[in-house]
Amino acid sequence: MSMHLEEKLQRAMDGIRSRLAEMSGLVERSLLDSLRAFHDRNRQLAYSVVLRDRRVDELEKQIDRLALEFLVKEQPVASHLRFAYVTIKINQELERIGDYAESLSRQVLKLGNQALPMRQERFQEMANLAIPMVSDAVRAFLQQDADLARRTMRTEELVNGLRDQVNEELVELSRAGRLSLEALLPLLTMARRIERVSDQAKNICEEVLYMCTGEYAKHRKEEAYRIVFVDQSNDCLSQMAEAIAAELRAESFIFSSSGLEPRPVSARLIRFLKGKGIDWSTAKSKTLDQVPNLDHYQIYIALSPEGRSVFPVPPTKAVGFEWVVPDPMSQPENQSDNDTVYEAAYQALDEHLRELIEAILGEPLE
Repeated sequence: MSMHLEEKLQRAMDGIRSRLAEMSGLVERSLLDSLRAFHDRNRQLAYSVVLRDRRVDELEKQIDRLALEFLVKEQPVASHLRFAYVTIKINQELERIGDYAESLSRQVLKLGNQALPMRQERFQEMANLAIPMVSDAVRAFLQQDADLARRTMRTEELVNGLRDQVNEELVELSRAGRLSLEALLPLLTMARRIERVSDQAKNICEEVLYMCTGEYAKHRKEEAYRIVFVDQSNDCLSQMAEAIAAELRAESFIFSSSGLEPRPVSARLIRFLKGKGIDWSTAKSKTLDQVPNLDHYQIYIALSPEGRSVFPVPPTKAVGFEWVVPDPMSQPENQSDNDTVYEAAYQALDEHLRELIEAILGEPLE
C-alpha cells in the first residue's frame, strides 16, 4: 500500500515537473528572442515575444492549479510537501521572468530604428550570464541538485556588476549629448530587466535549497530595511544623507542615494564630510535604475520636490516621505561655499534619520 502511494505521488510530481520544464523552456526562448530582436532591430520578433507571454501566463495558472490539487488530494508531508510549496514559488518566479522578456521586447519596439552610440554586445554579455542561470536553476529543481543551485547563485553578482557598467556608460553618453532621452530610458530599463532575470533565478535556487535541505536560505540572513534618498542631481544633499546614514552604523539597514539627472558629486561636499571624519571621496552619483536590488527597497525619501515622482505607485508595501531640507548647492553663490549652510543641512538630515530609524526599530539608537 505504501509503495502504491509513493508511485502515485511520483507520477503526480513528474507531471508537474514536466509542465514546469515546458514553461521554463518557453521563458528562455522569449528571453533569447528579445535579445535577438534588439540586436537585429526585428520588430516582428519583438511583437511575437509580447504575444507569446499569454502562453506563459496560461502555463503559470495550470501549474498553480496542479500544485494546489496535489496538496489537496494527496495531502503530502515532509519532502513531498516542500516540493509542492517550492513548485508554487518557482512557478511565480518563472512567470515574472516571462514578464521581463515581454518588457524587453516592448523596449525594443520603443527604440525603433534609432542609432545607438554604444556596443549592443554589452547587453548580450549580461544575457549570456542571466539566461543560463534560469536554465540551471530549473535544472537544479528538476534534478533536486542542491550543489548546482549553490553554484548558479554565485553568478548573480557578476550580472549586477555588468548592469552597473552598462548603466554608467549610458548615463555618460546621455550627458555628452550622444544619446537621446528617448533611447536612454528604454536602454536603462533593458539593463534593469536582464539584471532582474538573474535575481529571479537566484530566488529559484534558494527555493531549491529549501526543497533539498529543508533550510530556507532567505531566512538565514536578517531581513534588512532598505532606504533610498532621491533628489534632482545626486551631487550634494542626497549624497550627504547617504553618508550620514552610513555613519550611524545601524544594523539591518541598507542605504543608497540617486538623482533624476545625476551630476558629479560636489567636491565641496566631499571636503565638508572629510571635516566630519567621513571619507566620501569614492562616491559616485547614479540614477535610480543603478541602485542595486531596487525592488527590495521599502522606503523612498524625496529630498527635492522632483524626487516625489519616483515614489512607488500603490498597491505596494514601499512608502515615500518628503523631507524639506535646503540643498547647499541651491543656495546663492555667495553662500554655497559657507560651511554654515552645509552644517545646517547636515544637522537636519541627521535628526530626520535618527527619528526614522528609531521609529522603525521601536527603540533609541545607541
